[in-house]
Amino acid sequence: MRRLFTAMLTGLALAGLSSGVAAQNWDMPLPYPDGNFHTKNVRAFTDEVKQLSGGKLNITVHSGASLFKMPEIKRAVRTGQAQIGEILLSAYGNENPVFEADGIPFLAVGYDNAWKLYQAQKPVLEKLLATEGLMLLYAGPWPGQGLYTQEEVSSLDAMNGVKFRAYNAATSRLAELMGAVPTTVQYAEVPQAFSTGLVSAMLTSGATGVDTKAWDFVKVFYQTDAMHPKNIVFVNQRAFDGLDKASQDALLKAAAAAEKRIWEISQQEAESSVKALADNGMKVLMPGDTLSVELQAIGDKMVEEWLDKAGADGKAIADAYNKM
Repeated sequence: MRRLFTAMLTGLALAGLSSGVAAQNWDMPLPYPDGNFHTKNVRAFTDEVKQLSGGKLNITVHSGASLFKMPEIKRAVRTGQAQIGEILLSAYGNENPVFEADGIPFLAVGYDNAWKLYQAQKPVLEKLLATEGLMLLYAGPWPGQGLYTQEEVSSLDAMNGVKFRAYNAATSRLAELMGAVPTTVQYAEVPQAFSTGLVSAMLTSGATGVDTKAWDFVKVFYQTDAMHPKNIVFVNQRAFDGLDKASQDALLKAAAAAEKRIWEISQQEAESSVKALADNGMKVLMPGDTLSVELQAIGDKMVEEWLDKAGADGKAIADAYNKM
């Protein structure tokens, strides 16, 4: 009996050791703070991964660019410094025009069109990421992008020479076409950039305005809904392949749920964030006729430029989108 008992204890110990060895611990850098709705969704996603995998896959979230800054995250995941990450996809438009399809103003206005554009873009995006050893897990949109200014603007003449915050190649080009001076400022640096006079206007979502307390440094928000840039959550393919089948299934199931959830949350965030801007003293306005026409003309030009730049991939995305 003593030998049997000893054998049972040894078996249990080995089973526990085996389980410990099988467990995977991943790092996940994020560019946005804990209060941001994308980050909250990621935390719900990682909690579900842990639950569905029975604790075999544990993902440690590093929010607020605490592990890697936005421009560094994609490379960090590609090289295995982190196994999984989240980025603003259009911030990498300089690498490939496919990445900035959803960052082109007035190409796809509103959530319904943003979803259609994502479906058109997704096959091309997945193929492109695969060439870098990366796999798309899910994507989630930001609320419609609006124009933040110090004073009311009736036409783009008022933007001439204004220092304009850019966060990707598309917003930099937008600033140029508006007659403004583009200056790249990362998300976490927005308040400081405005307070030091580095920039004095920007085009971004109401959610970003709330996160950065835009009412402290600008007075007016125009609801243009110019575009719905997406964040993507993606994984290193080798890291994914190194998981057991059950953990892979858990990751994919949690990702599907996270994608469905974030599209719904984003629409709720769009409403609540605009209300928050107004509640904190900002003027929330719709652009006048002249400004609307001028912005649409810029959007049309940028769509043409993007199609020329994106080549066959851009045509494939545009053709698929236009058929929906």
